[in-house]
Amino acid sequence: MTRDLPDPSTRAASRPFGRVLTAMVTPFTADGVLDLDGAARLANYLVDEQGSDALVVNGTTGESPTTTDAEKERLIRTVVAAVGDRAKVVAGVGTNDTRHTIELAGSAEKAGAHGLLVVTPYYSKPPQAGLMRHFTAVADASGLPLMLYDIPHRAGVAIETETLVRLAEHGRIVAVKDAKTDLTATSWVTSRTGLAFYCGEDPLILPALAVGSVGVVGTSTHFTGARTQEMIRAFEAGDNATALALHRRLLPLYTGIFRTQGVILVKAGLTAKGLPAGPVRAPLVDATADQLAQLRADCAAAGLDLPE
Repeated sequence: MTRDLPDPSTRAASRPFGRVLTAMVTPFTADGVLDLDGAARLANYLVDEQGSDALVVNGTTGESPTTTDAEKERLIRTVVAAVGDRAKVVAGVGTNDTRHTIELAGSAEKAGAHGLLVVTPYYSKPPQAGLMRHFTAVADASGLPLMLYDIPHRAGVAIETETLVRLAEHGRIVAVKDAKTDLTATSWVTSRTGLAFYCGEDPLILPALAVGSVGVVGTSTHFTGARTQEMIRAFEAGDNATALALHRRLLPLYTGIFRTQGVILVKAGLTAKGLPAGPVRAPLVDATADQLAQLRADCAAAGLDLPE
């Protein structure tokens, strides 16, 4: 007996947050103060020039471990106002404290966010029953759709397939940012649920599409967003040769942006382009001259220009 596949009208087919989501960095001034004017300008660039359908703010790439709750709320309000109805704003609210996560979810909802990104509680390594309790509690407490963030190499624990299948039964749990790098697990969940899977590892976007994912939450998409849109649309149109050619062309930057912690190189690249970024906050450190030179080489290999 074969298992019935999800109907095309399910949440996965609807793409609750579009195809290309960019995990936006948080701009700071030279002295490390939150740069809200810069955030508005960067948000417009990512939507208008890079084709982002949605922006994820206050994620790890947004240096959420080092921004205050008040800064997070101000950033959401600023980005929502900047992009208007041209893109959705998904707020990262995940912590390893369920109570604090619920508080951040409430703040994000009041600030106008369109959805929530909730990472697996990190460091404490809860069992699967604890993950069920955590994610369900956040979903119950909020009126916004949730995207779960499955990233075991940072969190220390994976959201197992059967846990994801059970969580998919909750009406507000609609998507997954999938950074597990296990396409077999992705295949099983996308075949059994209506969850919209967004690839969380830039080099794996095309393979992930082939097993049921619907888009990406990207880091390199600060620079590759428009061409990544082309790649996804080509794949959806059945033009696999074009999709593969674009994947291969962008691969140097899909991988190169992670030669060190992603936000470090994104901020270096944005600064080189004259866009708002500023320094990173400790314990991160800014890119070295050699790292910036390598980033320029990776951009050139991907057919993209990064000014000297």
